[in-house]
Amino acid sequence: MTASSSRRQTGVGSRSTIEKTVDNWFIWVTLGFALGIGLILFSIACIITWRAWPAIQEYGLGFLFNSSWNPVKGRESYGALPVIYGTLVSSLITLIIAVPLGIGTAIFLTENFIPLKFRTPLVFLVELLAAIPSVVYGLWGIFVLIPLVQPFSQFLHNTFGWIPFFSTPPAGGPGMFPAGIVLSIMILPIITAISRDSLASLPPELRQASLGLGATRWETIFRVLIPAAFSGIVGGIMLALGRAMGETMAVTMIIGNVNRITRISILEPANTISSLIANQFAEASGMQVAALMYAGLVLMLLTLVVNVAADYIVSQVRAKY
Repeated sequence: MTASSSRRQTGVGSRSTIEKTVDNWFIWVTLGFALGIGLILFSIACIITWRAWPAIQEYGLGFLFNSSWNPVKGRESYGALPVIYGTLVSSLITLIIAVPLGIGTAIFLTENFIPLKFRTPLVFLVELLAAIPSVVYGLWGIFVLIPLVQPFSQFLHNTFGWIPFFSTPPAGGPGMFPAGIVLSIMILPIITAISRDSLASLPPELRQASLGLGATRWETIFRVLIPAAFSGIVGGIMLALGRAMGETMAVTMIIGNVNRITRISILEPANTISSLIANQFAEASGMQVAALMYAGLVLMLLTLVVNVAADYIVSQVRAKY
């Protein structure tokens, strides 16, 4: 009996053909899913651009630098500078607070600083923050955080008032600073979870080799582990930043919704692109709808720029290490 006839009798040849067919179908299906994601994103961008086109034709790039937002018919004037400023500054405040806390928590939960019986509940509690609805964060911010932050905001103004970011006295209510704190709490689980997974997935040989060469525990963490997991950590930070820039309800309740820039101070009320759209879209009509869609398009472009910059940073760090 020949080898080919033996394969036909045992069915090996037929199974191999089926496996190849399944593999080919799997490749095409996954390619279709990947292209589908790209088409969805492209269609969203096209629809927003189409709806925003009247405002783009009317205001052009001046929309990005104009501070006026007047929806009164006959005197309509729209500019997105205050909300762009509010979106960027509130996101910056959020990252300044959340990134050290998130990465520090991930290191604390990964590097066995405490026993497992205490570490597991802490992981659960951190991840539970992501399950809290944003409106609950907003209510907590109004009734708890704002009164707590008020004395600290006054201290910042009294002590560092010569710095432009603290140059104005606190408003005593909603503002950009408490909004940044609430956003940092909201994105903390994303940064912590992804950073923790990135650190935990590193080969144990990296730790052993570094310690074997005489490095201390902290030298191993900061000079070996974090650079090795840097791409995953930055990915988590970018996902969290996208959540912060696009968050609506909690920010709308806390930030103050003021469409103006008097001084570059984080202690004043402000507004963001998402809050502006959420507040005005239901009652908007005509050119106001186009202006809001234009603002949404600007938010998409800001997110794209941030992600491109993050990819560049990750590639530079990879080349270095």
